This record gives sequence, structure tokens and C-alpha cells, in this order.
Amino acid sequence: MWPVMPCLSRSAFQADAIFVSGPQRGDEPSAGQVRQTVAAAIRTFGYSGRAGRVAQEFGDHPETAVVRMRWARVMAREAFTDSVSEPGPQTGLYALLIVHPWPPAGQASGSREAMA
Repeated sequence: MWPVMPCLSRSAFQADAIFVSGPQRGDEPSAGQVRQTVAAAIRTFGYSGRAGRVAQEFGDHPETAVVRMRWARVMAREAFTDSVSEPGPQTGLYALLIVHPWPPAGQASGSREAMA
């Protein structure tokens, strides 16, 4: 039997990485600091280690883990969506999301090289 790997969105994956990292809500990290934090968490914990740490925190401290995850999701959205996507034209109740390719290295602040 093959192991089951849940399919996470990129933003959920980034939020998990922030969740298991050191920054706290009171630190008010900048977008660049959040991107560096995500890269460092992935290097430190790996992909599956990050998920295990999230599960452990939710099991040990469910009342504080929920609040921290909400904060982590906001931080991930603010730090990453500004350079990758922008809202498209309104369609009914939902806005389309237009995803742009990453700009060439060195042309954008917070490029992928800065995260590595």
C-alpha cells in the first residue's frame, strides 16, 4: 500500500512552515522575514517533519494552536501573494485569481534566491 500524501495548497504549506517557526504574533515580522522564516523551516524540518510538528502542537495545545495558525495563514498570505498573484476582474461573488510567473532572479525584491 502506498502512503497517502495530502495535497496542500502553497499558502497552506507556507502557513504550516510559519506555524512551526520561531516568530511570534507580537514580533510583527516583515514580508521578507516571513519568506526567510518559511525557507528556514523547510530546511530545518523538511516537508514531513513540518506536518508532524503542526500535528503535535494541535494535540498538545489546541486552544493556542488555532490562534497561531490563523496568524500564520495571514502572514503567509501577506508575504507571498503580493509578488505572485493579483486579484482579477470580479465574476459574480468570486474574484478570479490571476497567477503570474515568478520574475527573473534579481528583478524582484524577495526573489527565490533570497529565500534559499
